[in-house]
Amino acid sequence: MRLRDSFKNGRHAVHSLGSVFDLTELRDSLDGDVVGPDSWGYEAIRRPANAACREVRPRLVVLCRSVSDVVAAVRYARVAGDRIVPRGGGHCFAGRSSTDGIVLDMSGLDGISVSDDGAATIGAGARLGQVYAALQAYGRTVPAGCGATVGIAGLTLGGGIGLLGRKHGLTCDRLIGAQVVLADGSVVDCDHDHEPDLFWGLRGAGGGQFGVVTSLRFDNVPEPITTRIEAHWADIAVEDLVSAWQDWAPDAPDELTANLTLLSEPGSPIQVRLFGAATLEEGPIRELLRELIDRAGVAADIELHAGLPFHQLKRILADLDPQRDLAARALRTRSEFFSEAMAERTLASLLSQLDESRSTGRRELALTAMGGAYNRVAEDATAFAHRGERFLLEHIAEAADPWVDESWATAHADGSGHVYPNFPDPALDDWAEAYHGSNYPRLTAVKNAYDPHRFFGFPQAI
Repeated sequence: MRLRDSFKNGRHAVHSLGSVFDLTELRDSLDGDVVGPDSWGYEAIRRPANAACREVRPRLVVLCRSVSDVVAAVRYARVAGDRIVPRGGGHCFAGRSSTDGIVLDMSGLDGISVSDDGAATIGAGARLGQVYAALQAYGRTVPAGCGATVGIAGLTLGGGIGLLGRKHGLTCDRLIGAQVVLADGSVVDCDHDHEPDLFWGLRGAGGGQFGVVTSLRFDNVPEPITTRIEAHWADIAVEDLVSAWQDWAPDAPDELTANLTLLSEPGSPIQVRLFGAATLEEGPIRELLRELIDRAGVAADIELHAGLPFHQLKRILADLDPQRDLAARALRTRSEFFSEAMAERTLASLLSQLDESRSTGRRELALTAMGGAYNRVAEDATAFAHRGERFLLEHIAEAADPWVDESWATAHADGSGHVYPNFPDPALDDWAEAYHGSNYPRLTAVKNAYDPHRFFGFPQAI
């Protein structure tokens, strides 16, 4: 592999500024604004969506309205010796969109356009709700997540799992170009032919690793008509249902995604919810779901809502997102991929722990089906290394709840050891292997080329 000299060759600068040495010069240079602790609105502006990270107080929040604002803020931070982090949606589980230094609020860079060749250019500050609404006007969409306020940039840079993913792959698999402000304040446009190593690293290694992404270009897909799938159970043989789901969901046709959530609340039996979507006709959907029910040996009243354009489906399913309470509750999540089904003993222990927790608080296990197009990409084709997984398991509870660690440790005995980069976990021991697998050495080389002094850094950064 040959990396380009990151500070000499291949640059496509769109703005040039002299060094910014003080706050007054920074303010005067911006199209946006700078907000500090003494500014009106600071308390609301500084807070990320993730309630668990809301006590962090940045020295400054730069409200970016242009690429030149990002350039100016990066150059100012270098001179001032401040840490700087970009914030798209602010949902990061590990709080990486917050810092006691400088937060780049990217929400002003939210433009969305579709070119004559059909490619969608999306500003890094756009949220998924905006993206789906804008693209549906063109009859297009991108495979991405459910949360309307999740940022498109963070989702894409760490992979991007969603209801169309088993058919069309990760969100980062649809990325065909990006604009990035680097640590020296220069701006590059990267794709397969320009800065290809940087472009490779942006597809799945996680946000904030190599620079500040200001816009992304996507090879999008036609917006499909979908059918929403939903079913609920209580007082059933949960172990039988989960066992059947593990064998069935990852091998279902690509056009169907059905995920499973187990909820434990004080005073109630474990509640089970199957939810997802399909782009198949209603008859084949029912036949596939009947196969699951027959394997599990449980009765079910399955609700299908057909004829939903994808953007409408996303609005509905946003309320069913396992992370829907992130903004209101200080939640903690640990997760892991599984390349094989859990052993009966592991699953029995996991469910026993969940059931024993009923008197102490609300807890969730969320299982997301992988397989399909996710796994038809070579492990080294993008920075996202997890191309042989069958499902993802999340353990979700209040931030101070010890059950999260206990439940994760129980399941970890059968896990693949791989962790979704968009679900960062500060408690991981071997995080480099967990997030990046065999791609880590190449990612280190990309980091050395584009950010040799580790200007963009955080715990568990490359």
